[in-house]
Amino acid sequence: MTKISTNTTTTNVLPMTLPVQATSSNAFEPYTTANGLRISPAPLPSHSTDVSFGAVIEGIDVRKVTDEQFQEIRKALFEHQVVCFPNQHDLPPETQYDITHRFDPESSTYGHGNSSNKQKNSILHPDLHTIPAVPQVQLIGHGLIQNHYGLPEARLKHPHHRTFHRDPISAEEEKEKQITRFYRWHIDAALYDYNPPVVTTLSAISIPQGTQTLRYDDKSGHQMPVPLGSTVFASGYKMFDLLTDEQKKIAARTRVQYFPHAYVVIHRARALPNGLSMYSEGLELPKDKLPDWQEDKIKTFPLLWKNPVTGKLALQTHGCCAEKIYIDNPDGSTTIIDDLAKVREIIYDYQRPGINPERVYCHDWKEGDFVIFHNRGLIHCITGAYDDSQTRILHQCNLAASHPPVGPTAEEIASI
Repeated sequence: MTKISTNTTTTNVLPMTLPVQATSSNAFEPYTTANGLRISPAPLPSHSTDVSFGAVIEGIDVRKVTDEQFQEIRKALFEHQVVCFPNQHDLPPETQYDITHRFDPESSTYGHGNSSNKQKNSILHPDLHTIPAVPQVQLIGHGLIQNHYGLPEARLKHPHHRTFHRDPISAEEEKEKQITRFYRWHIDAALYDYNPPVVTTLSAISIPQGTQTLRYDDKSGHQMPVPLGSTVFASGYKMFDLLTDEQKKIAARTRVQYFPHAYVVIHRARALPNGLSMYSEGLELPKDKLPDWQEDKIKTFPLLWKNPVTGKLALQTHGCCAEKIYIDNPDGSTTIIDDLAKVREIIYDYQRPGINPERVYCHDWKEGDFVIFHNRGLIHCITGAYDDSQTRILHQCNLAASHPPVGPTAEEIASI
């Protein structure tokens, strides 16, 4: 097995307190748009000193977004990557779908396909409970939920790293010391048949409060305080910026092919302690054991995805689900890397610096938060662990895009 590098700099242990401030590198001058939206930097914990994204949008009821306001929201989203509208309580699933749909009016299918929760051996299966009247909206969270928007009963379970990591933290550390981990860094995407959604929206309905210590356990010494159940984000633009000049040239010419039914393929395999990639131990399900699949539905995307507003390039990939790498060489030939361990090692080395604590935005959920994030510019991850007495309820919506992500042009590749 090829060993995945964890060559990161050890930092001092961060304190358990979670001070919030808005003076890190995402700071911009708050402004009010022509149509009354108040946009300001997202509050960040003190360790997020190298986070250059995140915004709060106030002065609007998202049930009543005009076309002009939506254009301002769209611009802000692609500039700031993740935007939060606080105090949007009791948001109907129909409204959430409508807002999500406006980012890609030609799309109408849930991002993983509306049958994704029927694949019993998919790692996604336990997480998805479809709202009957709006099948593009999923109920996620933790606890027993009854009589919820047409669902008589749903037993939700917050994804726990113990079900996915090879070497989980002990139950004692988790319970007595409140230690947690990243679950699985990812983009929201089926990665087979469907194109990755442009955005994901999340509506927070019931949110338990608390703080845990998130530990990377990847020999870096990295750890940080996180709000209980925080959704964390890392920037693909920052990941690209952190590459060496030579890596940037190669990344610009790289394409990534994904497994068919990737979440079924990896359901027996196990993840690294920081949730960014997988151990390569031959536990992936062979293709002849998968549900029916077709060669022409396999997805291959550029490694770099272009922002539709700013034109910036994000290093955007789902390392846990990648199967092959293609590098288009300047002489017209193509280098194919199909050794799975090597594929994972390359992607991991590209992405790992981007999830250092100082570069991670931890969203501190509050009831009524409505969050939109750019699924083609960020990777994100679930954190935390809940006990049986805690109930967490969110609605999630994303739509399989009508178009694939766009990579750099030939001229842009030549200029890198």
